[in-house]
Amino acid sequence: MNRSCLCSILITTALICGAYFIGNAYIDKEFKERLLRWKITDKMHNATSNTCQNLNKPLGSEALPQGIIVKTSNLETQHLWNYCDSENVTEGNTNRSMSLLAMAVGIKQNELVNKVIQKFPLQDFVVMLFHYDGVLDDWNQYPWSAHAIHVSVMNQTKWWFAKRFLHPDVVAEYEYIFLWDEDLGVGHFNPKRYLSIVKEEGLEISQPGLDPTESEVYHPITARRENLKVHRRIYKDKGGLRCDGNSTDPPCIGWVELMAPVFSRSAWRCSWYMIQNDLIHAWGLDVQLGYCAQGDRKKNVGVVDAEYIVHYGLPTLGGVVNPSSSARNETNPKSGVSQDLSESDGVDNRGKVRMKSSVEMKRFKERWKKAVKDDICWVDPY
Repeated sequence: MNRSCLCSILITTALICGAYFIGNAYIDKEFKERLLRWKITDKMHNATSNTCQNLNKPLGSEALPQGIIVKTSNLETQHLWNYCDSENVTEGNTNRSMSLLAMAVGIKQNELVNKVIQKFPLQDFVVMLFHYDGVLDDWNQYPWSAHAIHVSVMNQTKWWFAKRFLHPDVVAEYEYIFLWDEDLGVGHFNPKRYLSIVKEEGLEISQPGLDPTESEVYHPITARRENLKVHRRIYKDKGGLRCDGNSTDPPCIGWVELMAPVFSRSAWRCSWYMIQNDLIHAWGLDVQLGYCAQGDRKKNVGVVDAEYIVHYGLPTLGGVVNPSSSARNETNPKSGVSQDLSESDGVDNRGKVRMKSSVEMKRFKERWKKAVKDDICWVDPY
């Protein structure tokens, strides 16, 4: 009896031990496999997290899948009913390089504006006109008008329009931005040759030289120099401002005027952020544009002499207007009532415009000085 019980106990114990070891081996194998799956899943999750963090989606678009997000726009018009196979066109990638001509215009300077736009072939340039006098229909006499972008707001400046309608993401597809006044003569100017020189010289911010015999030249550095292709500095040993070969600051070097600047895509993105919403005349901006030259302003900012223009210096903003007839002229400037009235018949605000421009320049300088002081992380490269 005792031997039988002992055998039963030994057999039972052996079975229990066998079951334990077999079960433990199975559980251990399953656990290891599960742990391995956890590690692989965790690595995949971390890799996905890192990838998603690097997508850098625009603020506000986080809820959208990456492929549907369009970060930039353009000024290209689309047909209402005809269409092309846009699925075969890569976003922001076209076969030809386009640039943009943007001008603030009034109908009184329509002949000058027409001559300018005719110099810019529509297959290479988009034209955008900022109308500050409210007149639109009278531009329909020109064939190019149907292809231009027209924006109309009364009594606003080129820089007011540019800040609101030329956001860098809207004009990102354009290689260069010509932001020009309306009172320019282009008899000796070819925009395609101009851009060829700009690219050859590596100019990020530039302007055509001004014909010194016919132009209103306010700053000597903008005057065209004969027999030169480009110049970047001025030498001046008379007057209050002296410039020599050792000068490193604008307006002796690295400086263009605001009547006819030309920006590269990258330079415009920087410059746009510097334009102040309320300082609509932008006086003082020209002195600091060199900070947006994508490098050394002494090399990347210049005046192109080989392709030059005339600056007539017409005081178009705030000119003489008859209060009783101005509204009629805005809709029909050919109504027989001229806006070129004498001061006794109308109001001349050009003096006030110039005074405000000077005040704005002072405010811009103050803001720049304060920004430099407050930004402890910013380092002045000059």
